Amino acid sequence: MKPFTRSIVDLFDGKKRYLIPLYQRQYAWPIAQLELLWDDIERAVDRINTDRTTLTPHFMGAIVISQIKTFGRQVQAYEIIDGQQRLTTFQILLSALRDVATEFGSAYGAEIQEYLLNSGVMDSPQVERYKLWPSLTDRRAFVALIDPTADPSEIEAASIDEANYVRRSTEAHAYFLRRIREHVSPGGGEYEEHRLEGLFEALKEGLAVVSIELEGGDDPQTIFETLNSRGVELTPGDLMRNFIFQRAKGLGQSSGSLNIDKLYATHWLPLDGSFWQAQASRGRLFRPRLVWLLTDHLSMHLADLVSADGLFDVYRKWVLTQQLFTSTEDELKSISATAAIERRLFEQSKDDALGQFGKFAEAFDVSTAMPLVIYLANAIADEQALADALGSLKSYILRRDVCGLTTKNYNRFFVGTIDRLRKAEGDIGTNLREYLSARTSDIDRWPDDAEFRNGWLGRDQYKNARQPRLRLIFEGIEQRKRSLLNENIEIHSTLTIEHIMPQSWRDSWPVPPAEGEVDILGAVDHEIARSMCINKLGNLTLLTHSLNASVSNGPFDVKMPAVRAHSSLALNRELAAYQIWDEEAVTERGQALFEVARAVWIAPERPEGTLPTSSSSGIVLAAGLPPIDTECRFRYADKTWKGVIVDGGMQIEGFDGTASTFTAASRLVTGTSRNGWMDWRLKLPGTSSEVLADDWRRSLVLG
Repeated sequence: MKPFTRSIVDLFDGKKRYLIPLYQRQYAWPIAQLELLWDDIERAVDRINTDRTTLTPHFMGAIVISQIKTFGRQVQAYEIIDGQQRLTTFQILLSALRDVATEFGSAYGAEIQEYLLNSGVMDSPQVERYKLWPSLTDRRAFVALIDPTADPSEIEAASIDEANYVRRSTEAHAYFLRRIREHVSPGGGEYEEHRLEGLFEALKEGLAVVSIELEGGDDPQTIFETLNSRGVELTPGDLMRNFIFQRAKGLGQSSGSLNIDKLYATHWLPLDGSFWQAQASRGRLFRPRLVWLLTDHLSMHLADLVSADGLFDVYRKWVLTQQLFTSTEDELKSISATAAIERRLFEQSKDDALGQFGKFAEAFDVSTAMPLVIYLANAIADEQALADALGSLKSYILRRDVCGLTTKNYNRFFVGTIDRLRKAEGDIGTNLREYLSARTSDIDRWPDDAEFRNGWLGRDQYKNARQPRLRLIFEGIEQRKRSLLNENIEIHSTLTIEHIMPQSWRDSWPVPPAEGEVDILGAVDHEIARSMCINKLGNLTLLTHSLNASVSNGPFDVKMPAVRAHSSLALNRELAAYQIWDEEAVTERGQALFEVARAVWIAPERPEGTLPTSSSSGIVLAAGLPPIDTECRFRYADKTWKGVIVDGGMQIEGFDGTASTFTAASRLVTGTSRNGWMDWRLKLPGTSSEVLADDWRRSLVLG
């Protein structure tokens, strides 16, 4: 590494070119940063005017360049590793100074031109004549400023968002024109040549940068990361891009442009477009889609959690340590493959299994599943097999949601599943279903039909924050009903969730009045039962538009005809069979909806109420209940509760039926939610001592 101190003018003295790689950020300096530079220039002018003999250049940061091999008539060229924002600004500043000098007939116009354009013999004059050669997104705007006589149509340019960068470049040029004119014509008076000369001298002697020229063994990325003063803050995407492309050394140039630009144009240029730069939310966090893409990409490869804030550091360590890619191109192809998958997830096409999952993940707020989904899409080539695997994952998530089970462990659970699937043998979709089916605890189990039915019929499901989930559930049921009826109807209207019996039911949907003192308690119970059925799934439906308030809260004979009028939906046509709508009708309809739902969102592949502990796929499953005839004991509320493991669960003395898990057994005894593994003590068949259920589980070899 060779450092040199050079003034702004010296940087462009002689026949040379600076090439900005296409992967680097577009020109981005705002007016606020231009004002800081102008303040430095004016201070340098004051020092020159006050005492030129004591003048020392004011340091303005560093640039990092790497010389490119040139041959024959090619102009000596340097690739800019860091400092392209400064160098571009300096060129725009010099072009503005030249334009003002030319405007007032100053000889400095021709003098400054020598620091903007090369002359003499060149291999490709149309390109090599420019001292600075920007990336495609800035090129036409920059050339128009440096050489107004050039034909813009002959300058190759990128197609993405060019207007944004044209405006930024011309804004900078216009700003410098205004400040230079004010300086050389103080107070709007006559032009003063000596003042323009002072500006040129300040650029030539009063302001300087350190130009660091890299040698063969230097690491450009490390230097890049430590030399960004007064720069626009780098995003994780910026850091990732620079890190990847700066490791692609020795590709050289052809036709006056860097060969590395071809890699960028193929693999990264689309990621710098508006689609991937648009903000997207995950939970409470908003980031560009590009950041979520790169985070999911790395999480998928690592099978571990990666935060958006720590993305770059983790990625750099992973790439340099693992050395999985034989070339930069392979590394970029890997990202491009993930981008193609994630774009389908973001675009949410109804005809695409990945698009459908993207819509599902947004409704159920499970972006934590995206690394697993990307792994599945990469690993499963057959589209139907992929759709089946995603169907298992959707069923797992939806059933847990309806049953009110926690999502707190999802982030680690889903990325951990990737590693298990990689190690398993056989069909990936089958292995996924087996693994999800084998989960046993509240934090990760896949509810069977019995538990799903209890959640579907017994839990209140309507809350404002849950409306996107409820819409998706009812749309799924509606689509299933249509397929059963061989209908193919597409609804273009926005569907909303509506209560059949309104939440404000007491005015127009009262329970029958009590007759006599004996019926009073019965009427109270009836009111409680009615209140409890309002937010159940059986009392909800989809409407293609919201009913107005008067109809929505109106009596049965007013509201029901209005609901039935939405006959395009099978969900609503079926309501014509009900002559009254009460708690029994809600339960009956809820059961009918459940029968459809259990077919749409499939059950785990295990016998009802059982939790297997082994698998033929090579994945070791989580522990279920202990062997049949294991004696179980739980001390609670000064009483010892006894149970025994039977086929299908634990039979507890004093209770009918069986509990399928230790937690369910504890809930049955206590009426509260507890960790049953920490409650029950076990006496296994053929043993004389007891062991805590959790200790027995830990003694097994778990997946």
